[in-house]
Amino acid sequence: MHFKQDFFEQLPDFYEAVMPSGLPSPHWLAWSDDAASMLGLTQPNEQLLQQLAGNQRMPGATYYAQIYSGHQFGGYSPQLGDGRSIILGEAAGPQGYWDVALKGAGPTPFSRHGDGRAVTRSAIREFLVSEALFHLGVPTTRALAVIGSELPVWRETLEKGAITVRLARSHIRFGHFEHSYYSTGGSAERVKRLADFTIRQHFPHLDCDAAGYRQWFVEVVEATARLIASWQAIGFAHGVMNTDNMSIVGDSFDFGPFAFLDTFKEDFICNHSDPEGRYAFGQQPGIGLWNLQCLAQALTPIISSDVLLAALRCYQPMLVKHYLQLMRQKLGLPATEDETRLSDDLALIGAFTTMLEQQGLDYTLTLRHFAALDPSATHSTLRDQFVDTAAFDHWLAQYRQRLGTIPDIGLWQEQRRQQNPQYILRNYLAQQAIAAAEQGDTEPLQRLYQALRTPYDTHAEFTDLACRPPAWGEGLIMSCSS
Repeated sequence: MHFKQDFFEQLPDFYEAVMPSGLPSPHWLAWSDDAASMLGLTQPNEQLLQQLAGNQRMPGATYYAQIYSGHQFGGYSPQLGDGRSIILGEAAGPQGYWDVALKGAGPTPFSRHGDGRAVTRSAIREFLVSEALFHLGVPTTRALAVIGSELPVWRETLEKGAITVRLARSHIRFGHFEHSYYSTGGSAERVKRLADFTIRQHFPHLDCDAAGYRQWFVEVVEATARLIASWQAIGFAHGVMNTDNMSIVGDSFDFGPFAFLDTFKEDFICNHSDPEGRYAFGQQPGIGLWNLQCLAQALTPIISSDVLLAALRCYQPMLVKHYLQLMRQKLGLPATEDETRLSDDLALIGAFTTMLEQQGLDYTLTLRHFAALDPSATHSTLRDQFVDTAAFDHWLAQYRQRLGTIPDIGLWQEQRRQQNPQYILRNYLAQQAIAAAEQGDTEPLQRLYQALRTPYDTHAEFTDLACRPPAWGEGLIMSCSS
């Protein structure tokens, strides 16, 4: 890898230098050729294994943990920081630079009495969800590899230590700006330095002046809105939408107790540390705005309140616009800028998801049946999913009226196949792959990963990966240690 060190060199008071602790007897558990290509890498090798395990220093790397703060479950925590992630720098790839981080590489000054380690299950889950979201077209950080070991790590039970090698366009979070603001009593100097760096690195089309700051915040608001809309359309619950887990470039970031929906439930909670449902699936759009408001407060030293409020008002229209665009593609509804159609289409989509919830239907598999739907036919595999067929027929009549004539039904169905995935990362599938990997068998992990790389295609050999979960696997709730 070839590194530059812009963050390390230009923002020396935003991190602490730290070296990884290393892993004894490391071995590859997973490797993403897709992510590797972003760095110009080909096949994994022993030297790279030892470097990414933290056992050998990588040439050109500078090892550090970033400092930030954030609102966690609504309450402000004045100092957080990378407690188990160590960044090596920005690695050059064929199309730009990617932050490389070792997640689970040992304690840092911000570990808060923790061991700084990840375990096999959490490392594998982050690897799988990063790559799954990417192949579903959702903005996300990436995962290059998972490195396993025999290092004993205590969580609820004794487990084995592992490292996820994370790639990110940026590791700058909303929480970086909050720390800059609150730790200085609202001083503009530190906030401005961080904003200027962020703009130069990730928004180079903008200037670091009043107009540039205004447009930059608008773009952050809109990118966040598009991200949350993508989560809602694909049926993804992040689980821990604290401000320190929000990426300034609008990528899915810092995965813990996430879940893809099985049965559609607006109030689905995937995190057992969230009994009140603050981060439930249906709450994510509102929390996205709440987090942006926290970011806006931290930016008041360099952007006026009126400008910030005007930018925040862009959030809901952008989220609705992008969500509607994605759902129209899933259901095959023609795009239109007609404002009346907008509200009618949202009502039609809402009526459909309400039926799914009332009748206990699987979100992903039900949508997949649009790939075989002939809207003019009396019966369909989509209709067969519904117990209350009268309710479905009523909805279908409205849907047909909105849909109009389809010139080429075969092409229309193929387009639906490319919008509604066959395979998603269900928690029970991840758990099965993890259990096997913990016993030394990585074949189920590799098989699941291959299916997730082409989620819109149908593969006969992966039929069992496109089913509703068994009773024990329905709506699994995870802990933050996952």
